[in-house]
Amino acid sequence: MSDKYDVVVIGSGPGGYVAAIRAAQLGLKTACVEKWISKEGKPVLGGTCLNVGCIPSKALLEASHKYHEAKHDFADFGIETKDVKMDVKKMVARKDKIVTQLTGGIAGLFMANGVTSVEGTGKLLAGKKVEVTSHDGKTQVLEADNVIIASGSVPVNIPSAPLTEGVILDSTGALEITETPKRLGVIGGGVIGLELGSVWKRLGSEVTVFEAMDSFLSAVDQQVAKDVKKSMTKQGLNIELGARVTSTEVKGKEVEVTFTDAKGEHKKTFDKLVVCVGRKPYTEGVLADDSGVSLDERGFIFVDDQCRTEVPGVYAIGDVVRGPMLAHKSSEEGVMVADIIAGHKPEMNYDAIPNVIYTFPEVAWVGKTEEELKAAGTPYKSGVFPFSAIGRAMANNCTEGMVKILAHEETDRVLGMHIFGQNAGEMIHNGVIAMEFASSAEDLALTCFAHPTLSEAVHEAALAVDGHAIHMPNKKKRK
Repeated sequence: MSDKYDVVVIGSGPGGYVAAIRAAQLGLKTACVEKWISKEGKPVLGGTCLNVGCIPSKALLEASHKYHEAKHDFADFGIETKDVKMDVKKMVARKDKIVTQLTGGIAGLFMANGVTSVEGTGKLLAGKKVEVTSHDGKTQVLEADNVIIASGSVPVNIPSAPLTEGVILDSTGALEITETPKRLGVIGGGVIGLELGSVWKRLGSEVTVFEAMDSFLSAVDQQVAKDVKKSMTKQGLNIELGARVTSTEVKGKEVEVTFTDAKGEHKKTFDKLVVCVGRKPYTEGVLADDSGVSLDERGFIFVDDQCRTEVPGVYAIGDVVRGPMLAHKSSEEGVMVADIIAGHKPEMNYDAIPNVIYTFPEVAWVGKTEEELKAAGTPYKSGVFPFSAIGRAMANNCTEGMVKILAHEETDRVLGMHIFGQNAGEMIHNGVIAMEFASSAEDLALTCFAHPTLSEAVHEAALAVDGHAIHMPNKKKRK
């Protein structure tokens, strides 16, 4: 069987489904191929993000935070609570319900926009043809004028900690834990490791995070990262830096972890061990040998700045190409590519992509860190303002953290914004919009912010760039 489309998208994650919807809205006959099967054995859309990534992890983070807040913080507000308990199975069931609603929502959006959903595994053949193998082994070939590869990424596994059902888990398996483990080990002190570690620490686990690097959150501005580590440690996470896991041994329902650090070799025993050492692009079976699409030295599909591969009419977006593995980056690339196919001339600003770590407090940033500016020799100035001086933060009983703004020394253009604090993931868009419109720090300083809000810290940090903060003493600026 052969079907012809203007656009065929391989993958229905946040890059693929958005690209498909946008293409259909622009009048292009569009099909989207997805192989994902839910744990109930049914085909579902949404890819990693909706099924086992962004959304389910945030559902667990929010539930665990509310539990911790009720148990430990409500008394400060005058709210008396007794015998607060967490039903972990109910928490996981709620997470699953949210996933089902959202994946079903994509199916509804496909119908509403006229996108053809094709179940099965897609492979790009020569001549912009896509072979789809259904779960019962039947094949069909879709012909397309344009193909968008959005096959995503998968967790990286390491030889020293092979996955073992129920004991050694990847980030996907960690979302299915239905009882709070007494001792939880996490390999990897990055975004996923800290988020998952936070969930189970709040629910009562003893959590140890093994980070092979000597630095903590090396991609984050180090002034901010220092405060984040202090906060995580205060919350009870045992963060072992420079700790390389060399082997693991499963003993019944426990796992013994051997690791080395500057002091030598050590062993620790856990009830669960989660491996969160990063993700890698998923290209297995996606490209036929004669497809004409090539991979770079790191295994990503090679593309230009507008996501074109070496084959005219074939594009690749999201985690399978260069750049940060972020759902929103994937979505914006999907929109850009659909617009290009439709004959428009879009641009994507890769310098203004926000990053968020959904611990509590949250960590969020956009643009350059102070370390990056120093390394590049870029003249800069900075303004920092703590949440401890913000009235709304005091009212919220969450005064940890700061807002830091970096601006060019000569032009005053905003080069980066870094936030550690409650709702940082929402507030960072002040910086994203500022950078998108090439704003200066003075532009933010001259903007009227509502009072009382947490975002006033952004206003004050912008004022502090030139030593004009109102609600704290200013440091003397270099002349």
